[in-house]
Amino acid sequence: MNSMSRTMRGFILGIVAVLVFSVFPVFKAQAAEACTEPAWSSSAVYGGGNIVSHNGHAWKAKWWTQGEVPGTTGQWGVWEDLGACNPGTPPVDPPVDPPVDPPVDPPVDPPLPGSRMYVAYASSWNTSIYDLTTANVPNYITHVNLAFVRPDTTYAKGSYAFDQAVAGLEFVEGATTPNGQRKFTSQQSLDLRNNIAALRARGTKAFLSVGGWSYSQGSQWSGFNAKNIVDLAQDLGVAGVDIDWESSGSSCNKGTAAQFSCSKDGEIAGIITSLYNEINARNANLQISIAGWSTGAYYVKGTPFEEGKVQWGSPFGGTMYRVVKDHGSKINFINLMSYDGGIYYDPREGYESYKAIYNGPINMGMQIAPEGSGGAVLQLNAAPGTVYDAEMMNGQNNIATQYYNVETMVNYIKNKGKANDGFMLWQLWKQRVHQPAPSGAANENSAGQYVCRNLQLPGDCNQTIPSLPKL
Repeated sequence: MNSMSRTMRGFILGIVAVLVFSVFPVFKAQAAEACTEPAWSSSAVYGGGNIVSHNGHAWKAKWWTQGEVPGTTGQWGVWEDLGACNPGTPPVDPPVDPPVDPPVDPPVDPPLPGSRMYVAYASSWNTSIYDLTTANVPNYITHVNLAFVRPDTTYAKGSYAFDQAVAGLEFVEGATTPNGQRKFTSQQSLDLRNNIAALRARGTKAFLSVGGWSYSQGSQWSGFNAKNIVDLAQDLGVAGVDIDWESSGSSCNKGTAAQFSCSKDGEIAGIITSLYNEINARNANLQISIAGWSTGAYYVKGTPFEEGKVQWGSPFGGTMYRVVKDHGSKINFINLMSYDGGIYYDPREGYESYKAIYNGPINMGMQIAPEGSGGAVLQLNAAPGTVYDAEMMNGQNNIATQYYNVETMVNYIKNKGKANDGFMLWQLWKQRVHQPAPSGAANENSAGQYVCRNLQLPGDCNQTIPSLPKL
């Protein structure tokens, strides 16, 4: 019995030893791998609240980010250091890496198939960064274009220098004043990015609008730097870049479609191509839109848009033709400036001229009066008896005022446009930063609500832009 007991004890001890040494490596591996959060990835997209591990620490994203290395963005940067990893940090689902080609928006806000856009340009002058809140921007507005950024900006990634001298934006927090240039504080920089992130989280994407009239009349576009623009866009957390190239020195030869060219075709083509290449090389997940001039696709010999076959022309007719026709695949959508043309300009013809050479979404533009030029006044409703698709491209310079109203343009896009064509508004703060619209004219709220209800935009069509004080 003693012999049997010794044998039994030996057998049991052997079994215990095998179990201990086979299980011990698992315990050891768990002790060495304390980080339960997913490892940070340079190609992944992170939203506010995502937690990752990097260099033995846990990090929480304060807002949308991609490619910014945890531990390098500083106290005011996107990554908050939660301290050394420990098994108690709540694990989260890892973010999904976006596809590399073609570039798409982050998975937090995918576009809806066949959905229409309503783009509103938000001028930054006489405006505060604290105006860009979900309470002040109706949720049926799908895109807010921050206007305007300098084409030749010297912005450096991680600097958060969003002031006018560097970025070009004219918010009061960073405006050029008679007493000098104001600079964004770290808190203001953070607040602006958080406001953009909050808009995006609820469904309104912000774009940087580069150029505009003021930044297009000098040599700014010749110094266009795609890298700096993408750096600025990423640091602000916007969804895309809008190119508002309004160079007035381009002249066109009025040739046939094959021979048609303008003197500055190379400049605008180079801008779009360099931006497109920069975004793709960095997998930056930014879209590209352009502000299409009203008559920018006119004056091609042998087409319905040849001079004399359209209602109204301009010295700049055709200046967007080559970039749209030859580089349209690099452009996600066009915001058509179908205004500022005077009483003979027909916005429907402007739309059709772009539609003839571009298959992507086109957003028909409306400008709240008073307009910058031309003297037209945008009305809400059409006059009795107006036929929305009557009297177009007939070779006669007939007065087209009766067709420049929200009702006619919406009916035209709904019945004659593509399923994903939408509208654009200049501008979100028009009556605040300029003078009120004339009595009886359409305003920011009446125009937007009409578009929302009749094109069935997502969101609450009863929401309004509040009357904000002038700054």
